[in-house]
Amino acid sequence: MSQKPHESSDVAVAEARPKVSEPPRYACILYNDDYTTMEFVVEVLNRFFGKSEDQAVQIMMRVHRDGRGVAGIYSHEVAETKAHLVTEYARSKNFPLKVEIEEVIA
Repeated sequence: MSQKPHESSDVAVAEARPKVSEPPRYACILYNDDYTTMEFVVEVLNRFFGKSEDQAVQIMMRVHRDGRGVAGIYSHEVAETKAHLVTEYARSKNFPLKVEIEEVIA
């Protein structure tokens, strides 16, 4: 009995699955300065990053002690939007709080 070219009897064929990689993630970094109050940084972390009071205080202390701290990690668009909103809010309150985003390298 002959087989047709496209038929096989004992060969398993695995379907090729497309490789899906995770999109890059970006950290929103807050920087220490000599003018922005600790209370304001805690407020920003509560309001814009959804941090609890305890989490916000811990991050604020890291910013104060180390000169910078991660407020959150998001997709590029979300991180960019949060950085922009925080900067606008800080300027409206006359604070020079600096927020930047940087890609998280796994």
